[in-house]
Amino acid sequence: MNRQRFYLKMVVSSLVRRRSRMIVALLAVATGATILSGLITIYYDIPRQMGQEFRSYGTNFVMIPEGNAAAIDIDTAYKALSYLPASSIVGAAPYRYRMVKVNEQPFMAAGTRLEEARKTSPYWFVSGRWPGATGEALIGQAVADAIRLVPGSRFTITGTGPQGENFSRGFTVSGIMQSGGTEEAFIFMSLEDMEEMIGDGGKIDALECSISAPAETLAALAETINAEVDGVSPRLVKRLTESEGAVLTKLQGLVYLVTVIVLLLIMICVATTMMAVVTERRREIGLRKALGASNDSLAAEFLGEGVFLGGMGGLLGAIFGFIFAQSVALNVFNRSVAFLPLLLPLTIIASVIITGLACVIPVRSASAVDPAIVLRGE
Repeated sequence: MNRQRFYLKMVVSSLVRRRSRMIVALLAVATGATILSGLITIYYDIPRQMGQEFRSYGTNFVMIPEGNAAAIDIDTAYKALSYLPASSIVGAAPYRYRMVKVNEQPFMAAGTRLEEARKTSPYWFVSGRWPGATGEALIGQAVADAIRLVPGSRFTITGTGPQGENFSRGFTVSGIMQSGGTEEAFIFMSLEDMEEMIGDGGKIDALECSISAPAETLAALAETINAEVDGVSPRLVKRLTESEGAVLTKLQGLVYLVTVIVLLLIMICVATTMMAVVTERRREIGLRKALGASNDSLAAEFLGEGVFLGGMGGLLGAIFGFIFAQSVALNVFNRSVAFLPLLLPLTIIASVIITGLACVIPVRSASAVDPAIVLRGE
């Protein structure tokens, strides 16, 4: 039997003889590693999860005309949109606004690409359905109350075009929208219907975007667009971006704090267990030192036990940590998290390092055992 196999057998035998204590230590390491692995998974996934959650509150990035310009050329707006990472764009809805009248009552009409508006404003509650054909409109609750319209009702919009010409166009109510905001006083229609009605194609007043990205990234993108594209002025919707940043900072700070506490508890539990083992084995340690065992060999044995506990606990923790993170993500965000393969070796290495550090004091205690005193029974 070579030295490595003998050393491994000695470490395993020592763990088996004191299996009750070692199982407690193993459970402590595994529990700590589970929380550590789970928190890291959540920490890594928090920006994505929170970004998706905040997107349900609407637009966080808007492009408006630059300077005193009355409108944006729609091709210019989409050129600016191309500077944003496609994978982060949840929705991008162009809007063209015009004051119109229905039954001689003034209302704001908004032409947009309705499928995109549905993505940028998921908080809108629609009674009925979204417009799906030419001549259909989605009206706000305030409009419906003012002129007593219901889904399926017909109404006529009248107004004045950009050249002073009068227009009149009939629409069918496809649905009534409730948002709790100013949008309830608007009449929404397709951008094509708006352009056909007012005869001013290819222009928009704003491009509202919902982007899943941190505030710092959005600010950098806004600066790039401002420098590279003429005719467009990008703006961040600060009430959303700042709130998102503040929430993320607090959540990540909480993860840091809990992680540090968990690491300290693992070290205390492992150190306490190993100190108890050293106390139990004082006579054995004294006898071995009397027979010529060096402090280095004793230290290697105790560290080997700690490393074994750390490796096994880290492996179990990495597995259960993903289950823990998945459970938290499903219950809190109603979304799943992705498994991070790199987290498996990192969790094992971190657990080994932590248990190794926790064994430092017990190893020093074992090295300080005086064989003459111990063998006399003192």
